[in-house]
Amino acid sequence: MTTRFAGFGDEAYDFYLGLVADNSKTYWTEHKQVYDSAVREPMQALLDQLAPAFDGTPSLFRPYRDIRFSKDKTPYKTHQGALLNLAPGIGYYLSLDADGLHVGGGFFPQQREQTARFRAAIDSDATGAELEAIVAKLEKRGFEIGGAQVRTRPRGVPADHPRLDLMRREHLTAGRAVTPAVAEDAGFAKVLTKYWREITPLVGWVMANAAPRVEED
Repeated sequence: MTTRFAGFGDEAYDFYLGLVADNSKTYWTEHKQVYDSAVREPMQALLDQLAPAFDGTPSLFRPYRDIRFSKDKTPYKTHQGALLNLAPGIGYYLSLDADGLHVGGGFFPQQREQTARFRAAIDSDATGAELEAIVAKLEKRGFEIGGAQVRTRPRGVPADHPRLDLMRREHLTAGRAVTPAVAEDAGFAKVLTKYWREITPLVGWVMANAAPRVEED
């Protein structure tokens, strides 16, 4: 039987407060049960509960850092991230750390030509203006627009392009912070549904204009 989401308790944030102070295998081993019951299990339950409404596939990030090529050798991530994927690199995001939660969505291109189609759609007066309006509405509703940007502008894009800020983006996201009090009980599922619904026009625009292409055999 599927577990119903019942909220994130103080134990979840306290776990990450402790991990920030002592990012070691000893701390992780001693508090693994807290991580499982207060973080991983409720987050999985929340995503499983909302997945049918968004036609997405839940995916929780691994809690372990990849330290092979990093100067920072601390072994564990100090947040738990999760995705509700509509397509590779496109969907909805949720994370929890010592300070609270972050909800968002958007896309991270998986293919070089996907970025080219993304920018071509922004360059188009019709689809570009549509995205511009979506982004403006999200900002008005309190979302922060993110996504890595090239330093100046992509090759061939004029300096006076009417949507230069969007053209500079290599990926595009919208997100906002959520305090622990908002997520303390089962009602957070409705709150998260509302926020993700507000992001849906952005996700839908990407799916329509820059979805990854399936390679044929």
